[in-house]
Amino acid sequence: MITSLYIKNYALIDELNVEFNNGLTIITGETGAGKSILLGGLSLVLGKRADLSQIKNKDHKCVIEAVFDVANYDLKSLFSSLDLDYDVQTIIRREILPSGKSRAFINDTPTTLDHLSRLSQHLIDIHSQHQTQQLIENEYQFKVIDALANNDNNLFKYTKTLKAYKSLLKSIEVLTQSRAELVKEYDYNLFLTKELNEINLENIDLEQLESQYEQLNNVEVISEKLGNAKAILSSENQGVIDQLNTVKQELNRISSFGKTYEELNERITSVHIELDDILTELDNLQDQLLADPLELDRINQQLQHINNLFHKHGVNTIDELLAIKKDLESKVSNTESLDNTISEKENELFDLNKDLDQVALNIRNKRQAIIPILIEKLELMTSDLGMPNAKFKIELEPLNQFSANGKDGLRFLFMANKGSSFNELKKAASGGELSRIMLAIKSILSEYIQLPTIMFDEIDTGVSGEISNKMGNIMKHMSSKMQVFAITHLPQIAAKGASHYKVYKFDEKDETYTQLKRLDEDERIVEIAQMLGGLEVTESAMAHAKQLLN
Repeated sequence: MITSLYIKNYALIDELNVEFNNGLTIITGETGAGKSILLGGLSLVLGKRADLSQIKNKDHKCVIEAVFDVANYDLKSLFSSLDLDYDVQTIIRREILPSGKSRAFINDTPTTLDHLSRLSQHLIDIHSQHQTQQLIENEYQFKVIDALANNDNNLFKYTKTLKAYKSLLKSIEVLTQSRAELVKEYDYNLFLTKELNEINLENIDLEQLESQYEQLNNVEVISEKLGNAKAILSSENQGVIDQLNTVKQELNRISSFGKTYEELNERITSVHIELDDILTELDNLQDQLLADPLELDRINQQLQHINNLFHKHGVNTIDELLAIKKDLESKVSNTESLDNTISEKENELFDLNKDLDQVALNIRNKRQAIIPILIEKLELMTSDLGMPNAKFKIELEPLNQFSANGKDGLRFLFMANKGSSFNELKKAASGGELSRIMLAIKSILSEYIQLPTIMFDEIDTGVSGEISNKMGNIMKHMSSKMQVFAITHLPQIAAKGASHYKVYKFDEKDETYTQLKRLDEDERIVEIAQMLGGLEVTESAMAHAKQLLN
């Protein structure tokens, strides 16, 4: 409930500081006295956007501050989610600076208008004739029925599951699209992978393969040159080794004549040993050298295959081909595994679908159970409010798909008079009838859930005296469980209040101001008498006012 309101430098209000009590609070005043200004200031606290034109004195800032008692509203979790300090006495303050900049605070913590709006909808419900139009909206009708049906937990579970369901459905759609793209390339990628696998790239030494090719391709030349080299080394009298033996013999004879000659002899001996070894290796190589046209052809084809793959993939090394093969294998594997992944997710989706169906059924059952009770209460209350022939029909229609409210469609039908047919509220009910129906619904809701403070803004327009008395009784009954404000022009409703405030204008130093005053008992009698008979207060009007108050 709102316990106090402070407004400074706003529109026609210079400074206003007022405290409120629980129960039914009446606000009256002549047309144009400034009741809309009061509501405008309050709406800033509730998160409405502000502008510089709302500042009375453009050289000073505008301040609106409201204090709320939130002890009974169970808002700790909301405060936590908004990263705000929870306090039973919550203070909301708005400031509009001369620059036009606006600031908002909740318990002295700077906050955003979005956070302010989210909190304020749990604090005050300003119910005007305009808001009555909510009643014809399907979304609001669902909220009313679900509030009465105590469907909060079911709807929370349903919303959470539906979010997971939609996310999973989106994931499957993305995977299916990916699979469609991959399938287009799958055959080609599989062909390329098999082509690279066939050549056994991991076991190929390209340098060795090229060496083998050169040897087999030049076996005759190699054999000839090896033979020539052997002849040069080993032919009698003219061979290098034979001549080296002669050199070795000559140096051996002088090796004892000094260290220098000894070292020369040792070097010649080493050369002789090395040449003997080379001759043996030449001999072995020539013996091993065989022409193999089939092997030459195999190696040639393998090298051509590798070079074709290099050209095909635009690379120059076996390692690069191996990297391409790995990437292709991954694409092929992903394509093949996507079917399994999609199948698994579709199984999950099936399970979520079952869960949603069950929760939606629970929601529907509770709705169906409460609808007859709501209809009975509505018809009883609207009859008291001057609509004795009003009838309601609320129909749930099973849907084939999941909606935000479950798997139900909703038709809220109304018949105002005997002999007419049921039709949608927006077509069958007048503005005045909608106001009374909305009042009845708010009254019924207050019996089932803890409503925020409600402010009825002239919803009694066009209502007769007797009906207004009934409306006042409903508001007074509601105020036994919650804080209710009624801005009214009707004395029958004004007399029902536990407290009464008057909005009025006055002039001072060529300026007009709006102020709000709490009326004492005598002032209240005069105010209601004026509402009954005009500014000229008669004895009969005074007597009638006292009668209404008593």
